[in-house]
Amino acid sequence: MIVAWLFMSIELAVELISPLMMAKVIDEGVLNHNIDRIVFWGGILLVASFLSFASGIANSFFAAYAAQHFGFDIRQATYRKIQRLPFQQLNEYPTSSFITRLTNDVTQVQSILFISLRIAFRAPLLIIFGTLMALFIHLKLGIIFSIAIPIIVLFLFWAMKKAVRFFKGMQKRLDHVNKVIRENLSGIRLIKAFQHRSFEKKRYDQVNMKLKDSTIQALAFVEMTGPILLFFMNVGIMIVLWMGKGEITIGNAQPGDLVAIVNYGTRITHALGMLSWIIMAFSRAKASSERIQEVLMMDEEIDGHFQNPFSIKNGSVQFRNVSFRYPNNQGYALSNISFTVLPGQLIAIFGATGSGKTTLFHLIPRLYEPVEGDIYIDGENIRHIPTASLRKQIGYVPQESHLFTGTVKENIAWGKEDATMEEIVQAAKDAQIHETIMQFPHQYDTVIGQKGVNLSGGQKQRLAIARALIRKPKILLLDDSTSALDLQTENRLLERISKLNCTTLLITNKISRAKNADCIFLLDGGKLIAKGIHEQLLNSIPLYREIVDSQKEREVILNEYSTH
Repeated sequence: MIVAWLFMSIELAVELISPLMMAKVIDEGVLNHNIDRIVFWGGILLVASFLSFASGIANSFFAAYAAQHFGFDIRQATYRKIQRLPFQQLNEYPTSSFITRLTNDVTQVQSILFISLRIAFRAPLLIIFGTLMALFIHLKLGIIFSIAIPIIVLFLFWAMKKAVRFFKGMQKRLDHVNKVIRENLSGIRLIKAFQHRSFEKKRYDQVNMKLKDSTIQALAFVEMTGPILLFFMNVGIMIVLWMGKGEITIGNAQPGDLVAIVNYGTRITHALGMLSWIIMAFSRAKASSERIQEVLMMDEEIDGHFQNPFSIKNGSVQFRNVSFRYPNNQGYALSNISFTVLPGQLIAIFGATGSGKTTLFHLIPRLYEPVEGDIYIDGENIRHIPTASLRKQIGYVPQESHLFTGTVKENIAWGKEDATMEEIVQAAKDAQIHETIMQFPHQYDTVIGQKGVNLSGGQKQRLAIARALIRKPKILLLDDSTSALDLQTENRLLERISKLNCTTLLITNKISRAKNADCIFLLDGGKLIAKGIHEQLLNSIPLYREIVDSQKEREVILNEYSTH
């Protein structure tokens, strides 16, 4: 940046002395018919022009270098910040907003740095020093510029303040457009299946129209400032020419002085024109920088107080009077939950949709922090365990089996960065997916599309389970992640997991899976209303009995349907 500013200063200095040399050519050479003075001052002007040209090229190079590295640093810092945000913060902002901030907003800030190093600082300096040089050449004529320019600059600052609001609104509209595009492309198969193309097109047209209107409003306001500036400066130049004629007539000024002052006026007018365009860019960049700053100032995850990593040896889990509610929600998602899970147990968590099952899972690896109560692993309060150390020892398979673009091998090894090929194969065998992988065209090197679009639901679930098992977790959390598996495959999977010496918590909605667990937790309305084995709950809990009866009736209907 310093080097870029140095070359910009050389370019500016040449631009400021050029009118003086032109005045010398006219007064000492042209008016006196002196060819030597014309050649002398013309030669100096030519050398200065080449110097300005070379400085401009060097300035552009260093300005681009600084801007690109600055954009890289900002993008990297923002991305890392997002990675460290708690779930609470991530839920408050749509994914499309973060994408816009990492791409479009960073580009705006990066561009304004380049503009600043190339022309943004040169324009105001040219206006200031150009006015001073005009006053130095002829005080009376220069005063005209010194009166007009401060008024114009005040107008520009007012316009910039107003433009920032316009561009903030425009960036929010861009967030909405990105959100609709993202939803549309990710759900394109569903849209085609339901023939909702016209509906989605109408929805996109609405947000796109709002973005267009917002952009037109912002740009129209900013572009309006340019003609206003040019009008007032051209009026000023006309006044200078009119007054300058009188000054030359009475002998108070030389023709070269008038040419130099008009030349400064022309350069100042051009600089003011650039300044109006620069203000538009600054306004947009200011709105973008505030959005980036908003992310950088967000609170990060609360980590443990201990520096040494914590090792889970047994895998016991204990909840003591734990309550939790989501931000901006009045009711509790979980209320006064208490239980103990012994090492190696298989716990089935049962309950209706919205009963708090997934929320309970999110609290164990500290994806959320409980509002009340404490959670213990191996007798240690998880608030005192560093999150990185805790999560590396927990295998978590969410409801949606999210896979990444890459090979099968890379997706399984995603659970353990230094995994060997033997470990990858063993995890696949444990997850009952190895035989399926061997039938793929390139086996473990088969490329998976984004989110596993070229895999079935059961294949995605088993790959996600393999990704969790490869880290040999002491605690395994399966959030309804066997729903797409047939009964035989699921039984083999659970049988294999039972031999891995890990504590397993399984969210399920099927009695056939829950009845074989060591204990069943029944949640309802965010409360743990019962716990016990299948027979105990069947005999003592009416809600559980109703669920069992309803599933039996469903199985009978399905059997009859398959028979017919």
